[in-house]
Amino acid sequence: MSSRAERRTKRLRKLAESWAAAEPRNPGALGGPLAGVSFVAGVTGALALADAPYPRPGAEPADVRRYFGGNPGAARVSVVGQLISAASLARFTATVAKLAGRSGRGARGLRAAAVAGGGLAAASLATSALLSTALTGSRGEQEESAAALHRLMFAAGGPVHGAGFGMLVGALGLAGLRTGELPRSLAIAGLASGAAGLLSPLYFVWDSAAWFIPAGRFPGLLVSGIAGARLGRR
Repeated sequence: MSSRAERRTKRLRKLAESWAAAEPRNPGALGGPLAGVSFVAGVTGALALADAPYPRPGAEPADVRRYFGGNPGAARVSVVGQLISAASLARFTATVAKLAGRSGRGARGLRAAAVAGGGLAAASLATSALLSTALTGSRGEQEESAAALHRLMFAAGGPVHGAGFGMLVGALGLAGLRTGELPRSLAIAGLASGAAGLLSPLYFVWDSAAWFIPAGRFPGLLVSGIAGARLGRR
């Protein structure tokens, strides 16, 4: 009986070890992939549901009212995606900060940059989402308030978010390069997309700098997703 009990105990131990190996060792790192998936899903879902083009920066107030007033459901799909993405970024920031803390010389400053950038990125994206929600209500029905809300929404979710996200992804790339915990090509891609994001605020003085926003955001989301998946297994 004792021999049979020992064999059963060994089998249970092996089963528990296999389950532990299959589970992510750092669940917070999965905020990286989730941030990108939720943001893209929200944007694509809104575009699929809307029957009017999304108003670009500087759009006429009538176009802003037409989109948000005529497509509140589509706008709220995007809002949900942004809020999930913001929460995921906040969680992923802790993982990047820990990685930065292992980066050796200058780790304290790099960790502070990751926390500041991630906090700004999450807060500005959430602010942009809340302003989008306001545009689907009564304040979006008046041209003056709709135009003002739309400008604030773009500023928060565009250049400001781009700067914070760029700082976070840049810190991720540099920390991954120093520690060797990320492939060199992925770390360098993080540095490049982070630099583009940090240049996003140039839009406030130079309209053509608007291309820095997507140039930093979408490659940065891809880098964060891949890095998060890798760090989640460490």
